[in-house]
Amino acid sequence: MSRKKVAFYASTAIIHGMNRILSIQSHVAYGYVGNDAAKPVLQSHGFDVIDINTVQFSNHTGYGSWTGTIYPPEAITEIIRGVKERNALKGCNALLSGYLGSAETGQSILDALKTLKSENPQAIYICDPVMGDIGRGFFVRDGIPEFFKTQIIPQADILTPNLFELAALTDQKPEELNSFESIKHACRSLHDKGVHMVLVTSLITEDMGASEIGLLLSQKNGTIDINTHPLVYIDPAPNGAGDATAACFAAHILKGEQAKVALKKTAHFLHTLFKNTKEAGSRELALMDSLRSDS
Repeated sequence: MSRKKVAFYASTAIIHGMNRILSIQSHVAYGYVGNDAAKPVLQSHGFDVIDINTVQFSNHTGYGSWTGTIYPPEAITEIIRGVKERNALKGCNALLSGYLGSAETGQSILDALKTLKSENPQAIYICDPVMGDIGRGFFVRDGIPEFFKTQIIPQADILTPNLFELAALTDQKPEELNSFESIKHACRSLHDKGVHMVLVTSLITEDMGASEIGLLLSQKNGTIDINTHPLVYIDPAPNGAGDATAACFAAHILKGEQAKVALKKTAHFLHTLFKNTKEAGSRELALMDSLRSDS
């Protein structure tokens, strides 16, 4: 077993009070995406969250219009420096990243990972490679998909792509990932580049029923777990579910739960989240109601 693998599995449980997570994602004034989805989920599991924002928008981009700004990479680096000066990174056992805003921001996140590992060598990196989705295509700036493929993947311990993003990361078309077998093969190519766990979200394949959706978890050791549940159809689909899913799965793994258990609990939370959102008739996720009912 490699040193990296030993370090990864040793660090997936909260030990010595290291229950803090560094989360670098987007921020919106209204709604639940990015850090505004991830932070409440992580906090509901008992984690302290150091949240650094890659952008500050009025609302998520799914509305078609928004105001706000993308923060320059040096702003993120400067905040990391200040956090380090407070010795706060010593108690941090993971970095979670999501929407980048720009490829240059991606490099600042990798710099933050390096800084975090200098304080805690056993810290792990969970990356939600936000790039696009089936039906919408890519909704990020040019250069970001390539940065994920060439720079992020070799550094990430856990990836949480949807089917569209998995295809992009493995140089395939989304329609080619139409079976469990094809998805397993795609995940294997990511494991070969160093990723320990790949959680594929928004899973819909020919192996499943027409009214099902699910999650597939592939581990580097060859273990595959699949969890399906009834599809809750919402039109338009709410943004932020992937952000909440990545945070929920990360929380369970970092608490030391078995991967299969973490998958099951994450799927249950996600189904609850969509049911509550549909019942609320809201364009935004019914996140807080779901966290209360899931606790």
